Amino acid sequence: MKTWEDIINLEKKKDYYKALKLEIEKRYENSVVFPKKENIFKAFTLTKFDNLKVVILGQDPYHGVGQAQGLSFSTPENIKNPPSMQNILKEIENDLGRKSYCEDGDLSSWAKQGVLLLNTVLTVEQSKAGSHQKLGWEIFTDNIIKYINDNCKDIVFILWGTPAIKKSSLINKDKHHILSSVHPSPLSAYRGFFGSKHFSKTNEILNKINKEAINW
Repeated sequence: MKTWEDIINLEKKKDYYKALKLEIEKRYENSVVFPKKENIFKAFTLTKFDNLKVVILGQDPYHGVGQAQGLSFSTPENIKNPPSMQNILKEIENDLGRKSYCEDGDLSSWAKQGVLLLNTVLTVEQSKAGSHQKLGWEIFTDNIIKYINDNCKDIVFILWGTPAIKKSSLINKDKHHILSSVHPSPLSAYRGFFGSKHFSKTNEILNKINKEAINW
């Protein structure tokens, strides 16, 4: 059984990744970039490949100081929850009839239960949403999703927002499960994120295929 490290090391040998690495290193030197360099691949260290059940796909990391921690949508427990995180917690409460176990915004416990918290782009410059798009991260995350698609079965993919939904073309719907909606950002949450019930739906799917449900 391969590990994430094996899978990522294969990507690192490719030309696109070598170019991406040079560009990203330059940006870390010349501007403020989030998350911290050592946390870029944190999602892969907390969610073991052989325990993967769910992929939650976002856009790019939070671009405010101290927010991004290498897990999509998650923030360190000691800071105020950003609006997207507040909306996720609101939807959990409405969907499950109780508060989330992650009221502090730190979703590490989800990751450890088998939820890969992945963004389509893994770095961003301070105060500049989308600033690291089209540098090569999209190719990297496409390849990760293709690998999961080809080598796993019955993964629940939760796609929030247009960049994430575009990735559905990489997923075999006969082999996996896709739940999608607009992004939980305040700009769009009222257009279909609220009421999507993705948390209870995910657990229904996991129960059906005899996998342990997630403690959201």
